[in-house]
Amino acid sequence: MTQAQFAEQLGEYQSFVARLESGQRRVDVVELIEIAEILRFDPAEAIAALRKIAPS
Repeated sequence: MTQAQFAEQLGEYQSFVARLESGQRRVDVVELIEIAEILRFDPAEAIAALRKIAPS
């Protein structure tokens, strides 16, 4: 999937997706859920995995 295709599904501009990919913009919870639906992953599992690798 291209940035343009993903942006279209999100209802955003391609530059929005580019900023997400580059780390220039963080994702809020609502956006995470929407992204998870589009990319077909469980956001709760992703957060749990991040918690395992992130320092406490």
